[in-house]
Amino acid sequence: MMNNAQAHLAVASSSSPFHGAHHLLLNSNGRRPAGRRPPLLLPLAVVRCGPAAQMLLTTKTTPTAAAIGNVKSGMKKEATDLFHVIDYHHVEFWCADAASAAARFSFGLGVPLAAQSDLSTGNTAHASRLLRARSGSLAFLFTAPYAPQVGDAATASMPSFSADAARRFTGTHGGLAVRAVAVRVSDAAEAFARSVEAGARPAFAPADLGHGFRFAEVELSGDTVLRFVSYPADNTDDVSFLPGFQDVLSCTGVPDFGLKRIDHIDVNVPELAPVAGNVSGFTGFHQFWEFTHDQFRTAETGMNGVVLANDAETVLLTLVEPVYGTKRRGHVETFLEHHGGPGVQHLAIMSEDILGTLREIRARSSMGGFELLAPPPASYYDGARERAGDVLSEAQMKECQELGVRVDRGDDDGVVLQMFTKPTGDRPTLLLEFVQRIGCMDKEGGEQRAVCGGFAKRNVPDLIKAIEDYGKTLDAPA
Repeated sequence: MMNNAQAHLAVASSSSPFHGAHHLLLNSNGRRPAGRRPPLLLPLAVVRCGPAAQMLLTTKTTPTAAAIGNVKSGMKKEATDLFHVIDYHHVEFWCADAASAAARFSFGLGVPLAAQSDLSTGNTAHASRLLRARSGSLAFLFTAPYAPQVGDAATASMPSFSADAARRFTGTHGGLAVRAVAVRVSDAAEAFARSVEAGARPAFAPADLGHGFRFAEVELSGDTVLRFVSYPADNTDDVSFLPGFQDVLSCTGVPDFGLKRIDHIDVNVPELAPVAGNVSGFTGFHQFWEFTHDQFRTAETGMNGVVLANDAETVLLTLVEPVYGTKRRGHVETFLEHHGGPGVQHLAIMSEDILGTLREIRARSSMGGFELLAPPPASYYDGARERAGDVLSEAQMKECQELGVRVDRGDDDGVVLQMFTKPTGDRPTLLLEFVQRIGCMDKEGGEQRAVCGGFAKRNVPDLIKAIEDYGKTLDAPA
């Protein structure tokens, strides 16, 4: 059984060189990867312990639901990936102000600031703040451009960053949206070459960041990119995130809300078939699950979708399209309109104790954190008790009801607990989902199989209705 740090040491990075004509590609900022100066390694750390962190010190997280243990990948019998995908590496948000966006997510989710790249590190192109879970792989990066008159692209720690593109991005999508879904691969150059050969549109040609780190991007959908990151298994230089970032020592004693890793990422698109075909084609990801509006619809709306997964099922991408012409515009169509095109609609984050996690999040909702969706009617929990009453105690079930947690049981007998936030910003676009998976333990190793409980299909109609009922409150009165 390996934790994230042990897995980091166990997976060897491929040394295969980047071949072919693709090395002639210019990066999005007009520079050739080979000509880029590797950023300096910044080993010294700074300490951040602001007022929000001090406020967090006054509370404790008290576990209620049983911890589910470490997740073991459930390998398919037949491998289909075109290149070795290990896990999510990070999610990058482009925003108007990185410091304020990161501070809100840190305060609201209990995930501390771990690293930064900004004026203090010699980066005049952009400010970046990294939040990372203490005991998991969850990593959120917030990046914003500096003013044009002071920005020097050559100092950027994120090699694909373009200040002009970032300003257009936030102008189109609002003050904060997901720019990049980053996955760790064995070799970023190989992943780029094979995906482009299989039909992916290149976004940023492979670059050597120094210290053995490689970085490349292809288009995922719209102006969201799929980012490939690779680095040596024996990271002797102690680069904790990427070269050019300085570690930040957050104050000790701040409670951990229990958030561990990305469970899945949901991308909304205008038309499903071409996007799903393209992404599965250039990654080799297999179809984990699919659903249609005949299965999941409310009285007024509908949607179709597919879940794509890598061989190990550690990276899950949900692609969803709206059903047009329904009685009311659904939440997917609403997202596409307000986001200004396709993009990431929600990020699902795994917790080992969702009840404790949600108590902490709810306690900060009115103080600049995140608001949770309204709970389902009391009658919903009669069915939940029938489905999972043998796994959750009555006290836990009552707390699920009090917090509005949805409860389902998958075909593999795993139990899924889940909850959504309301939109994280002014626009009805980006949401956060919190998930706990219980059961599906391997009898031999005592570890949990990947994606235990599946995608809680009995909960989907209720969650759609809850999201869309909230959307109705945003409608201007006639």
